[in-house]
Amino acid sequence: MSRRRDQEAALAERYRSRSARWRRWIEPPAPLIMNPREPRDFPLGRWNLYLGGAGRSVDGYVNLDIVAMPGVDVVADAERLPFGNACFTRVECDAVLEHVLHPELVMAEIDRVLEPGGYAHVVTPFCHPFHAYPHDYRRLTPAAIRLLAPGLEPVAEGWRTGPAATMLVFTLEFLKLLLPWRWWRGAIHIAAGWLLFPWRYLDLIFLRGDRAHVLGNHGYVWLRKPPGAKP
Repeated sequence: MSRRRDQEAALAERYRSRSARWRRWIEPPAPLIMNPREPRDFPLGRWNLYLGGAGRSVDGYVNLDIVAMPGVDVVADAERLPFGNACFTRVECDAVLEHVLHPELVMAEIDRVLEPGGYAHVVTPFCHPFHAYPHDYRRLTPAAIRLLAPGLEPVAEGWRTGPAATMLVFTLEFLKLLLPWRWWRGAIHIAAGWLLFPWRYLDLIFLRGDRAHVLGNHGYVWLRKPPGAKP
């Protein structure tokens, strides 16, 4: 029986591997392009924290999420981080604040675990469709992120993805709303995704202007904990 179970597990793994390859071949490119002018060179330390990295490879970080998934190192609530004070040089909080009940508590925890002189990078959606994980409570601008972190100094802010990304993600979701069956929605996602994705490159123009905020897709803020702050 043990040998049979091993064979069945091997066949299932082979099927999943082939299915994953098939999905990668037909999956359209992402309907967004990252802002090339977003700063990314703030220093990492020996210990760095990534909030909300389920299913991602985040080398150099302790990866924390609310569910146990591949890549997650610590399962915990971001409103009550299981770490001591001032133990991380850098904290990444990527598309998390819209999912938590009390974003001000998450930002206070980031402030607490960040060492003096350390940096926090916070990204949130603004013009973006509903996406529950497990809930979806709000949308935030970079200005709202700053208000949630009164003890941290903003050093850079802007839009990670712009109006073209907003147009594309809403168009794809609208098309899927028109279709009653799941496999139809999957088919239109693939077909429309391949047809429309070149429009994402317009964001290379929009993100250089001064009106990207009108339809900004995701905003970011880099925050620094003052070097003289108490741990």
